[in-house]
Amino acid sequence: MPRIVALIAIPLAAGLFASGPARADAIDGNWCHADGRSLSIKGPQLTMPGGKQIEGDYDRHGFAYVVPAFEPDAGATITMVLVSETQMRVISPAHADQLWRRCGKPIS
Repeated sequence: MPRIVALIAIPLAAGLFASGPARADAIDGNWCHADGRSLSIKGPQLTMPGGKQIEGDYDRHGFAYVVPAFEPDAGATITMVLVSETQMRVISPAHADQLWRRCGKPIS
Protein backbone atom coordinates (compact mmCIF):
# COMPACT_ATOMS: atom_id res chain seq x y z
CA MET A 1 0.00 0.00 0.00
CA PRO A 2 2.75 2.57 0.81
CA ARG A 3 4.28 1.93 -2.62
CA ILE A 4 1.00 2.82 -4.39
CA VAL A 5 0.73 6.05 -2.39
CA ALA A 6 4.33 6.93 -3.33
CA LEU A 7 3.64 6.24 -7.01
CA ILE A 8 0.76 8.70 -6.92
CA ALA A 9 2.20 11.31 -4.55
CA ILE A 10 5.63 11.78 -6.15
CA PRO A 11 4.42 12.74 -9.66
CA LEU A 12 1.73 14.95 -8.15
CA ALA A 13 4.22 16.81 -5.95
CA ALA A 14 6.69 17.13 -8.83
CA GLY A 15 3.99 18.71 -10.98
CA LEU A 16 3.08 21.21 -8.30
CA PHE A 17 6.67 22.35 -7.76
CA ALA A 18 7.55 22.42 -11.47
CA SER A 19 4.69 24.77 -12.30
CA GLY A 20 6.15 27.62 -10.21
CA PRO A 21 4.24 30.21 -8.25
CA ALA A 22 0.97 31.51 -9.66
CA ARG A 23 0.95 35.25 -10.38
CA ALA A 24 -1.59 37.63 -11.83
CA ASP A 25 0.66 39.53 -14.21
CA ALA A 26 -1.35 41.95 -16.29
CA ILE A 27 -0.89 45.62 -17.09
CA ASP A 28 -4.48 46.36 -16.06
CA GLY A 29 -4.81 48.55 -12.99
CA ASN A 30 -3.92 51.91 -11.52
CA TRP A 31 -0.41 53.31 -12.09
CA CYS A 32 1.40 56.22 -10.42
CA HIS A 33 4.46 58.24 -11.37
CA ALA A 34 6.83 59.81 -8.84
CA ASP A 35 5.77 63.30 -10.02
CA GLY A 36 2.17 62.72 -8.85
CA ARG A 37 0.53 61.73 -12.15
CA SER A 38 -1.63 58.64 -12.30
CA LEU A 39 -3.39 56.65 -14.99
CA SER A 40 -5.57 53.59 -15.20
CA ILE A 41 -5.70 50.72 -17.70
CA LYS A 42 -8.67 48.39 -18.02
CA GLY A 43 -8.40 46.25 -21.13
CA PRO A 44 -8.30 48.56 -24.16
CA GLN A 45 -9.56 51.51 -22.06
CA LEU A 46 -7.02 54.05 -20.75
CA THR A 47 -7.86 56.81 -18.29
CA MET A 48 -5.18 59.43 -18.87
CA PRO A 49 -3.59 61.52 -16.08
CA GLY A 50 -5.97 64.38 -16.90
CA GLY A 51 -9.01 62.11 -16.55
CA LYS A 52 -9.84 61.73 -20.26
CA GLN A 53 -10.64 58.21 -21.43
CA ILE A 54 -9.33 56.83 -24.71
CA GLU A 55 -8.90 53.41 -26.30
CA GLY A 56 -5.61 51.83 -27.29
CA ASP A 57 -4.00 48.57 -28.32
CA TYR A 58 -4.14 46.28 -25.31
CA ASP A 59 -2.06 43.23 -24.62
CA ARG A 60 -1.93 41.50 -21.24
CA HIS A 61 1.65 42.77 -20.74
CA GLY A 62 1.55 45.96 -22.76
CA PHE A 63 -0.50 48.88 -23.99
CA ALA A 64 0.03 51.38 -26.83
CA TYR A 65 -1.89 54.43 -27.94
CA VAL A 66 -1.59 57.49 -30.14
CA VAL A 67 -1.65 60.70 -28.10
CA PRO A 68 -4.93 62.49 -28.90
CA ALA A 69 -5.12 66.04 -30.25
CA PHE A 70 -6.09 67.55 -26.87
CA GLU A 71 -2.83 66.39 -25.19
CA PRO A 72 0.80 67.54 -25.44
CA ASP A 73 2.80 65.51 -28.01
CA ALA A 74 -0.39 64.86 -30.03
CA GLY A 75 0.11 62.19 -32.67
CA ALA A 76 3.02 60.43 -30.93
CA THR A 77 2.71 56.73 -30.15
CA ILE A 78 3.19 55.88 -26.48
CA THR A 79 4.05 52.31 -25.50
CA MET A 80 3.67 50.88 -22.02
CA VAL A 81 5.34 47.61 -21.05
CA LEU A 82 4.83 45.64 -17.86
CA VAL A 83 8.27 45.19 -16.24
CA SER A 84 7.09 43.38 -13.11
CA GLU A 85 3.90 42.99 -11.13
CA THR A 86 4.50 46.44 -9.60
CA GLN A 87 6.39 48.34 -12.33
CA MET A 88 5.57 49.55 -15.84
CA ARG A 89 7.88 51.31 -18.31
CA VAL A 90 6.36 54.09 -20.45
CA ILE A 91 8.20 54.67 -23.72
CA SER A 92 7.69 57.89 -25.66
CA PRO A 93 9.59 59.13 -28.72
CA ALA A 94 9.52 62.69 -27.33
CA HIS A 95 10.67 61.97 -23.76
CA ALA A 96 12.98 59.72 -21.78
CA ASP A 97 11.52 56.39 -20.68
CA GLN A 98 9.59 56.61 -17.43
CA LEU A 99 9.09 54.03 -14.71
CA TRP A 100 5.61 53.92 -13.18
CA ARG A 101 4.52 51.92 -10.12
CA ARG A 102 1.19 50.43 -9.18
CA CYS A 103 -0.87 52.63 -6.92
CA GLY A 104 -3.83 51.76 -4.80
CA LYS A 105 -6.10 54.73 -5.40
CA PRO A 106 -8.31 54.74 -8.50
CA ILE A 107 -8.42 57.83 -10.68
CA SER A 108 -11.51 59.90 -9.93
